[in-house]
Amino acid sequence: MIGTSALAPRPPSKHIDDSVAITAGPALDRETFIGIRRHMALEACKWDPQVEDVSVLQPFPLLLSHAQWLYLTACAEALARETCAAELALLERPDLLWKLAVPPRLAQPILRGLSSKRPAADEARFMRFDFHPTPTGWRISEVNSDVPGGFSEASEFPSLMAERYPGYAPAGAPGPELANALARTSEPTCGRRAWGAALVWAAGFMEDLQVVSYLAGLLRRRGIETCVINPTHLRFDGGKARLLAGGAGGVCAPLSFIVRFHQAEWLSRRRYNAVASYLLGDSETPVINPGYAMLSESKRFPLVWNDLHLEMRTWRQLLPETRDPREVPWRRDDRWPLKTAFCNTGDSVSSPLTMRRRDWFRSAAEATLFPNQWVAQRRFESLTIDTPLGSAYPCIGVYTIGGRACGIYGRLSRTPVVTYAAADVAVLVEEESE
Repeated sequence: MIGTSALAPRPPSKHIDDSVAITAGPALDRETFIGIRRHMALEACKWDPQVEDVSVLQPFPLLLSHAQWLYLTACAEALARETCAAELALLERPDLLWKLAVPPRLAQPILRGLSSKRPAADEARFMRFDFHPTPTGWRISEVNSDVPGGFSEASEFPSLMAERYPGYAPAGAPGPELANALARTSEPTCGRRAWGAALVWAAGFMEDLQVVSYLAGLLRRRGIETCVINPTHLRFDGGKARLLAGGAGGVCAPLSFIVRFHQAEWLSRRRYNAVASYLLGDSETPVINPGYAMLSESKRFPLVWNDLHLEMRTWRQLLPETRDPREVPWRRDDRWPLKTAFCNTGDSVSSPLTMRRRDWFRSAAEATLFPNQWVAQRRFESLTIDTPLGSAYPCIGVYTIGGRACGIYGRLSRTPVVTYAAADVAVLVEEESE
């Protein structure tokens, strides 16, 4: 496993290699890869290794040089610092939350949570920055700062693949790293330990269930009793979280902490009235990720930087120009694709170049009627790479936990827009020569 402890936490500089150099390794033989897929399904909660007749897991890795990983590490850590600084600055500017498309009923609990930030929330705060190779260097499309997934695919899969590729190692293991940070969160206070952890997920989404089930297994192996629940299984007494057991009249067990793997904006739905404010900021029990992660998750996040008078140097360097739809000629200029403020897995990325005509007209109509819910981002040219299965667009998702880079979630897409249909690929880093 490649470590990053020797790298000083500074923004990327000209002394670090920022050129794009990423290649695909040779494919494994069929029997060997079947064994890896079986392990991922049975031991790592990867229950959807195939979509229709296509394998989600790729039988070959993507290979990065050590210098490339140092550059991506420096970028991700600088981006994480700038993101946290902007979130804190928003505490002094609650008038800007509308600009981020934050639902009004969620604004106050988010601000209260931001004003009472807890060390536990900072130490275990996790994000993922999605990097794309372009002719002018690496660029990012977004940060997944609220509920980023892919922990099993970024931890177990590279480890299994690295055994077959001498000279290369995983960039890290974000799943175990997060479990370790969460375990420290649950350490006893005043000589007394609470019941355990609750991992909250949005029922009905298999990918989310895979993530929380994988993390739950890691926590249990660290001696923490853990349950996987939806928000309606929680009760709060004086701001302290309890697990509702045995129905509405059951006994509630106290919890040590909550992992909220439930998107913040979905908590504005009426069915979550009883718990939404607590999960987003009013809870005395630590909630990770905290509700204020929603502020930087918004794709309209760049629209408040100037108002906050923040330099955001690394963000401005790596993110394509991002504007309010009312400020750019997106209707007649296809260089400005649209996306909703809380776009998930590329589901609302809209461009006449990539969509059916009627779908584009529908998105264009919504962006015209509700421009404050959308953003326009200048299109960048993603590079393809040759793989054993043909040409594909790579996306390199770099995780940070507590501000430190700790692993990569690799995906390959047949189109420049990376969606839920993208395949998972292990990313390995060249071991540093002695």
